[in-house]
Parts: sequence; structure tokens; C-alpha cells
Amino acid sequence: MLENYVIHILILICIYSIYSVSYNLALGYTGLINLAHISFIGIGAYTSALLLRSGMPFIVGFLFAGIVASFFGFFLVYSTRKLKGDYLALATLGFAFVTYSILLNWTQLTRGALGLPGIGKPAFLGLSIGSNLEMLVLVFVVAVVCIVIMSRIIKSGFGRLMEAVRDDEIGLLVLGKDTFAIKAKAMMISAFFAGIAGSLFASYISYIDPGTFYLSELILILTIVIVGGAASIRGSIVGTIVVLLIPEVLRLFALPTSILGPARLIVYALVLIGILLYRPRGMYGRVDLV
Repeated sequence: MLENYVIHILILICIYSIYSVSYNLALGYTGLINLAHISFIGIGAYTSALLLRSGMPFIVGFLFAGIVASFFGFFLVYSTRKLKGDYLALATLGFAFVTYSILLNWTQLTRGALGLPGIGKPAFLGLSIGSNLEMLVLVFVVAVVCIVIMSRIIKSGFGRLMEAVRDDEIGLLVLGKDTFAIKAKAMMISAFFAGIAGSLFASYISYIDPGTFYLSELILILTIVIVGGAASIRGSIVGTIVVLLIPEVLRLFALPTSILGPARLIVYALVLIGILLYRPRGMYGRVDLV
């Protein structure tokens, strides 16, 4: 029983590591105050789930989850291209609420509040993932590959342009660089990997509903980035481990279910306050979020 619980936590850490690193790519490295990242995860999860339920192979749903999420990432950047700072944050938050409303009300496609049950487990190249241990191996390999790719992007010439957009967008414009194209590519890459992680999450949990991708999950991912630090891949991974493990300590206490949920949010708030007071840049952050 304990072994299954540990495997479950490790699977979530792998999936959320992809979430947080992809989010940091847009927020920390490019300076895009994006509060719609949870929408990309939801879009990827629903895309993959719908394709799997229609009989498509897992690899098709897996790839299309990233592609469709990436398309919406471009749409978000294009529609908010004239906004900056707080206005951009509010617009992206609005996008998150709109996405949630569509998932909730487009019942013919998403089944609304009933959610999508019976999502198939990953299967490709004649191999079918059955046990949670096999799922852990899969998500670990995918997480390593995704994080390595994002790390290579960040260390490339394009990665330096992303950081230049964050640090001095006007100076980059003076040099003749197309900052909108850089932002669009950064957001599309960020959304693509979020969609990939959403696909893994949907296949692992086997059931998703609109509430899975609502404000509480956004707070969780933002907490991870703040705790780990902006513009730091190592910070994103360590932040994921810390933020996901700390609330599990509450399980050691005999708390009623009605208290356990709010208690987790209180723990997140206390961790955030402590980090912001004593380490404003997070554990490994290289830049300020604001």
C-alpha cells in the first residue's frame, strides 16, 4: 500500500515538473506574466482524452495534445500583443476563465461537469502500460526528455533572445529584432509542453473534468515557480518536489476531509509568505517576478 502511494507521488512530481518548467520558460525566461498556463494543460488533457476515447492511438493523442495547446498559446499571445504587465496578467487570467467555461458548458464535446471517464492508458509500439510502476517509468522518461529539450532551448541563441525580451524589450526592438515573434514562439513552446504533460495526466488519472483545471491548480503551479525561483530549471524541479510533498505531511494527522483541503491551501499560503519574506527570488531564482 505504501509502495503504491510513493509511486503515485513520484508520478505526480514528474508530471508537475514538466508543468512548472514549461511555465517558467514563458514566465521566468521570457517575462510573460501568463496566468492561463493551466488552460494549456487542460486543453492538452481534453484533446488527448477525446482522441483516445474516439479510438485513436495514444501517440496521436499525445502529440496532438501539445500541438493544439501550442496553437492556443499563439492565439493568446496574438490577442494580447498590445498588453503588458498587469493588463497582460488580467487578460491571460480571463482566457483561463473562458477556457474553463467552454469545458464546463460545451457538454456535447466535453460532457461538462460530468467529465470524461475511462481514458485509456498509454500504449504504443505494441507495448501497453498497465501498472503504476510502468507508468512511473514512462512519465519519468518523458519528463527527462522534455526538460532536456527545454534546457537546450533556453541555452540556445533563441533562449538568449527570450531573456533579452524579459530584460530590455525596447533595446531589442532598437536592434531590429521581432519581439512579438520571440514571445509567440516562447509561449507556443511553453504551451506545447504543458499540453504534453496534460496528456500524461489524463491517461494516468483516467478521468478529468473542468474543475481539474481551475484556479486552485493555477495557484499550485504559480506557487511551485515562486518557491523554486523564476528563470531556473533546477528551481522548478526542486519547487515541484517541495510544494507537492509538504501538504502530504498533513496526511500524518487525523484530519477530517472537510479540513484537509483548506489546510493544504493554508500550507501553500504560509510557504509563499515565507519565501517572499526571506527569499524573494525563490530557492534558485535568478530574476524577480515583478
